[in-house]
Amino acid sequence: MIDRAALLDQLRLEREAPAEALRAAQHTWLVVSGSAVGLAVAVLAVVRFVGAPIGELRAGVAVAAEAQPVAALPVQTPAGASILDASGYVVARRQATVSAKITGKVVAVLIEEGQRVEAGEVIARLDDANARAQVAQAEAQVGQQRASLIAARVALDNAGPTFNRSRAQYSAAFISAQTFDEAKAGYEAAQAALDVAGRALGVAEANLAVTQRQLDDTVVRAPFGGIITVKAAQEGEMVSPNSAGGGFTRTGIGTIVDMDSLEVEVDVSENFISRVETGQGVAITLNAYPDRRLSGRVIAIIPTADRAKATVKVRVGFEERDAGVLPEMGARVGFLRADTP
Repeated sequence: MIDRAALLDQLRLEREAPAEALRAAQHTWLVVSGSAVGLAVAVLAVVRFVGAPIGELRAGVAVAAEAQPVAALPVQTPAGASILDASGYVVARRQATVSAKITGKVVAVLIEEGQRVEAGEVIARLDDANARAQVAQAEAQVGQQRASLIAARVALDNAGPTFNRSRAQYSAAFISAQTFDEAKAGYEAAQAALDVAGRALGVAEANLAVTQRQLDDTVVRAPFGGIITVKAAQEGEMVSPNSAGGGFTRTGIGTIVDMDSLEVEVDVSENFISRVETGQGVAITLNAYPDRRLSGRVIAIIPTADRAKATVKVRVGFEERDAGVLPEMGARVGFLRADTP
């Protein structure tokens, strides 16, 4: 038979005397009394492992607290840590949806998404058959007016000597006043015809310039260098700058974004806008790259608040160009202390 009493005696734990346990617990409290958390942990440890009476433990806690009071430590912001965080989006300060200046049918689109274009580069062409015909007509009109101007100049050159002779003969009383008046009227008419012909030539040349400009407008060029982000039109479609976007008429050829103008716009609560200043250093973290930290600076604080959201918009620029930064990406900005490099 198994002696159950003997087994129970083996399982019994030997405990120290309450007085000795209290002295050990007080010694532990004095060591860790510099922290309120340490004091609480020490009390729980003594209760669990020593088994001292609760009343004596409370007395020990009071003695330890009086022996060495806890000092409050000042809270400091470590160097490099942000004093304010805000979220926003990457935006481009310079982007444009490029369209033709005239209404026409697209015959060629020379761009694709992701393509790099330079300022002045041809990105599309419109049907220019009508424009070329108008230019040819205007050139013909210019030629006609130049011929008319030459004829008017010849007529004036011929009328000049006749008028001079008539004036001399009238002075010598060889011709009547009526004959002289007719010669004078013919000369003045020749002068007026020359002036009219010159003005008509100017009008024709201006008309030629207009038609030439319309012909040039059939070629769509990039207004600045950047990356194509949207290709909106295809060959055979109609484009018009005046279209409202309905029907089958496009309003633009494509969208160009200047990647060197990317920045972050964040909304800062007006309660904390005093912590932000122009030129302040920031740490930018993109949602797409949470492990990458980019440095930047505050470009400007927009001098108006959003009444509905009680926020102020802040523009933040990147100090270095990063190919991974794309427009409309989500970003989080940490505003650093003024003495943080």
